[in-house]
Amino acid sequence: MVKQWERGCGRISPTKQRAIENLPDTIPFKDDRKKGSFQFIDLFAGIGGIRIPFQKFGGKCVFTAEIDKHSKVTYAANFGEVPQRNGDITKFTASEIPDHDVLLAGFPCQAFSQAGRKQGFLDTRGTMFFEIQRILAAHHPKAFLLENVKQLKGHNGGDTLKTIMAILRGEASAEIPSDVMMSEEARASLGTHFDYDVDFEVLRARDFGVPQIRERIYIVGIRRDKGAPANHERIKEMFGRIIENYQLKVPLKDILVDDPERTRDFTISDNLWTGHKERKERNRANGKGFGYSLFDRTSEYCSTMSARYYKDGSEILIDQSDLGRNPRKLLPEEARALQGFPEEFVIDRVGRSQLYKQFGNSVAVPVIRAIASEMLREANIRTRKT
Repeated sequence: MVKQWERGCGRISPTKQRAIENLPDTIPFKDDRKKGSFQFIDLFAGIGGIRIPFQKFGGKCVFTAEIDKHSKVTYAANFGEVPQRNGDITKFTASEIPDHDVLLAGFPCQAFSQAGRKQGFLDTRGTMFFEIQRILAAHHPKAFLLENVKQLKGHNGGDTLKTIMAILRGEASAEIPSDVMMSEEARASLGTHFDYDVDFEVLRARDFGVPQIRERIYIVGIRRDKGAPANHERIKEMFGRIIENYQLKVPLKDILVDDPERTRDFTISDNLWTGHKERKERNRANGKGFGYSLFDRTSEYCSTMSARYYKDGSEILIDQSDLGRNPRKLLPEEARALQGFPEEFVIDRVGRSQLYKQFGNSVAVPVIRAIASEMLREANIRTRKT
């Protein structure tokens, strides 16, 4: 009906007209500043989980890339921006991307994840790293942050990560077969020599104030001063400060909604619950540990929420035996809190399945906040005083 009203199609009653006009139109993270304390770009942005802390520290996002149409709806609802050219980073030359101080990218993880085919650079999604490389080669920002699944560390016996690190550290170029899909500009930039101090760390979200395991690999690079020798150890020391100074434990009960009426509609069906139990029993008989995971208000934390959560919720089911009900899936607002997104983050512009998928693909915001704080300081990037 809102779409009909926007287009001026059909007749709408005065009552509904008033209801539409009274709908909230706040865009909570819209940034109308012409310039920030520093400029950054948000690549493979998802719904903006990496952007939020860097914007909070005073950064101005000057370019966004995200290709998923549903994620773009949620992104636009919260930031008031829609990526150009369908959000496809391969459609932009490096010169068309504005100058920036910081590059942020949660580049596609399916090529490296346990749930994917683990094809790495042979997968088109895996070559998206080289789209990042060509932008770094052209703009040479002061710092960058890349995020991916923990499995990247062990993919192809560790060789994939070694290749990525060698390229980012300026130690080697990559030999990528000609039949691997990649933009011409990305292929031409493969031999570019970088002068970044770079290192990585696998961090758990549950150590930073959200009650889920969620282990992810974070790669940070900071540009060296001209003529300065390589010092990758300073990035390792930076991660050490993050682990030492930003840890916070939050129990699962702190993000669960205690409202039997509100949670009723999220209770799984008898058929689904029976299927979960039978599948777990079969797996146990076959010596496999796969199956549903059940949690309650006494649990310290839960499993990692994945992009497939919308299908059956098996990795995080909340026990309701005290109510005489089957277990339930997380509420949308619980999924938001589980990833550490602010309460004002808009979550009602897409359907429930898409929302679960978006949060399952996103980052834990408190982890990014901790990294941003130390990374910007280490790179001597001026931030907003808060």
